[in-house]
Amino acid sequence: MGLEDKETQGQKVKALDDWLPITSSRNAKWWYSAFHNVTAMVGAGVLSLPFAMSHLGWGPGITVMILSWVITLYTLWQMVEMHEMPERAPGKRFDRYHELGQHAFGDKLGLWIVVPQQLIVEVGVDIVYMVTGGKSLKKFHELVCPDCSNIRLSYFIMIFASVHFVLAQLPNFNSISGVSLAAAVMSLSYSTIAWAASGAKGKQPEVHYDLTGKNNADNVFNFFNALGDVAFAYAGHNVVLEIQATIPSSPDKPSKKPMWKGVIVAYIIVAICYLPVAFVGYYVFGNNVDDNILITLEKPRWLIAAANMFVVIHVIGSYQIYAMPVFDMIETVLVKKLELPPGLALRLIARSLYVAFTMIVAICIPFFGGLLGFFGGFAFAPTTYFLPCIMWLAIKKPKRFGLSWSINWICIILGTMLMILSPIGGLRSIILSAKSYKFFS
Repeated sequence: MGLEDKETQGQKVKALDDWLPITSSRNAKWWYSAFHNVTAMVGAGVLSLPFAMSHLGWGPGITVMILSWVITLYTLWQMVEMHEMPERAPGKRFDRYHELGQHAFGDKLGLWIVVPQQLIVEVGVDIVYMVTGGKSLKKFHELVCPDCSNIRLSYFIMIFASVHFVLAQLPNFNSISGVSLAAAVMSLSYSTIAWAASGAKGKQPEVHYDLTGKNNADNVFNFFNALGDVAFAYAGHNVVLEIQATIPSSPDKPSKKPMWKGVIVAYIIVAICYLPVAFVGYYVFGNNVDDNILITLEKPRWLIAAANMFVVIHVIGSYQIYAMPVFDMIETVLVKKLELPPGLALRLIARSLYVAFTMIVAICIPFFGGLLGFFGGFAFAPTTYFLPCIMWLAIKKPKRFGLSWSINWICIILGTMLMILSPIGGLRSIILSAKSYKFFS
């Protein structure tokens, strides 16, 4: 390979990087990372936290909620630290989760460990959000117009998807920052509505806090399932390196400083969203709470209708945040492997097909959320709770039995238990509710 060949090769790579969604624009401010992280992390799952609490009980519930917050903040810090490691890989930025995986585990193995998990999480979340968006629109429609004729969920999912055919054409993370900011504000709003409206109702007269299972086995499985629910509430790690990739970096000003500032702000907001909803909702309704607290709060009607609309807007933003790394992978494969010319046509067709795919799956399998408890356990727990720790051990090689080494091993053990236990609970709830599952709702 001559010098010119190398140069043209380098220019080609640079041109491609400037076109691909993750690496094309590197001028994000620290507060971009704050609201991208809030949007990625605070899912509509926050509304099911009181229900998870009712399966855990007070002691374990509070412990699991706070422990998850601490562990995931720690693993997120590791990801932010490992984005650039001048002492290991000078001048290199690990812009994607799988690039870090390849650095830690080798080129082949790294891809095989990270990419399948990342895809399960991102595509899975997008499908669930299609269903959630459709359901919340339907709920809004029913609340605003109780006398209207009933419209099937399938149509609401199509209405929701129509927004994404347009938004999916936005090229990169910075271009969706407006959508993401709106989403982050909305998640704060509906979380506040959920706990404030519960608090305003006051503790209900017939409240019990004992576990709801008929027997011990029931309680144990419900407990596993609730662990899964809480675990997925904290799963924003799949897009954290991709978000950090949009922040400018130089040797004297590494990207981890502004990124970490954004993450801290995001985590404080996450705590403000999650903890009051989980604890106030459970305190007020006890074990009578529904798996979506907005359903338990029927009145005031206008407020609950507004909260449902906020959920829709938030889910629109989250869908795009999770879709962006998938678009990046699809476009990389099309351009690098299949050598198609990068450009508008490729982007239009590839992304529209992806949106259509998630829409069709959501319409066919509207009970997909129930399945996620099962699949999610295999992919959410590792990517969020212990894969960063394993990479940290592989790359940084801390001293055996030192503090860093011990903390990482504790996280790995807890994360592995979560990965094994929550799918058991998820599978059982699928078996129990399979009778009520209808395709095409």
